[in-house]
Amino acid sequence: MADLTAAADLRVLGEAYTEKYLLDTVAAHVIYKGTPMIVDQDVDATGKLVPFISTVVVAATDVFMGIAAENKSVTIGALENTYIECYVYPTILGFKSAVFTAGVDNGVAVYADDSGLLVGVAGIGAHPYLGKVFKVEGGYCYVSLSAPYICVGA
Repeated sequence: MADLTAAADLRVLGEAYTEKYLLDTVAAHVIYKGTPMIVDQDVDATGKLVPFISTVVVAATDVFMGIAAENKSVTIGALENTYIECYVYPTILGFKSAVFTAGVDNGVAVYADDSGLLVGVAGIGAHPYLGKVFKVEGGYCYVSLSAPYICVGA
């Protein structure tokens, strides 16, 4: 699959927990609801967030901070004063996905392959760990988010 080109169809199981974080402007970004957000410390150690997309390689010092709860965009070099709201732990977030199987994959680790695809194993190029499968139901994979989470296994 490819990176998101529109807001993802998400569902929240139970209560949604969110935090607001500053966005990094070392590059221009268009961020869609549902995009995994990280602090890319090996590129810019300011603690500000960037979207995880297919061209980003996650290092062991990077931090998965949450899933974008809204659409946002920033331009390169802009004043870093734009906040984005992200779903964080202990939110259980449902992603439209056919990768996981109901009843079989409960408790399986979930990684982002790109901003639009969940996978059950960390791939080549290191991908952020999002959490664990809570359940699979009605075409959605409900993930118990781990954010914030240091990507030590990357």
